[in-house]
Amino acid sequence: MRKKTTVLAGVAVLALAVGVSQFAPGLGSIAADHLDPPGRTDPNVDSTPDRAADIADLYAWHTANNINIILTFAGPQATDRPATYDPDVLYTINISNAGSRADTEIPIYIRFGNGPNPGQAGVQVSNVPGTTSPIVGAVETDIARNGVRVRAGLFDDPFFFDLQGFRETADTGTLSFMSDRDFFAGQNLTAVVLSIPRDRIENGDNLIDIWAETSRFGGQL
Repeated sequence: MRKKTTVLAGVAVLALAVGVSQFAPGLGSIAADHLDPPGRTDPNVDSTPDRAADIADLYAWHTANNINIILTFAGPQATDRPATYDPDVLYTINISNAGSRADTEIPIYIRFGNGPNPGQAGVQVSNVPGTTSPIVGAVETDIARNGVRVRAGLFDDPFFFDLQGFRETADTGTLSFMSDRDFFAGQNLTAVVLSIPRDRIENGDNLIDIWAETSRFGGQL
């Protein structure tokens, strides 16, 4: 039996209004910073102690029929570096549909391990609404079961931010951001993408709150 120690390397929270086509006014979103987990001491040096457990961002939106969720982590990194599939990290996407913004009604668990072929990584997504067993398959592959779609792999980092402008602004006190300078351009990260039918998550007109966290397994009992 293995014990689980919560790293809290990154937490991101979103409030999704499924009854309309945008986030509810005034609720916005709170996202974890790239390379900014607890334990990192120097913001100017890549001293992230646990890249695999470091959440970059959490994205969620809905279409007419589905709720789509993207969890990104272990980035940014150069395009010549492989994706990060750490079997000792548990990724949890928490979903609350009770309107309380306090409890998790639907926790979805994600882990990596061996894939169906030798030398290939695999992903396991469990406790997905509408499924009776974990969704398992190879990374870099579209996996579909009972109306749910999953893909895990290496992706271009979608986050846009002028890190140089931020540092110059902090150092000088003069606003130095540039709208066409993206620190994350041309860099990758690892992500898990989920698409789940809306009717398996919706609960009347309640807002749907979605947040993610990471935990690391360690030590034998």
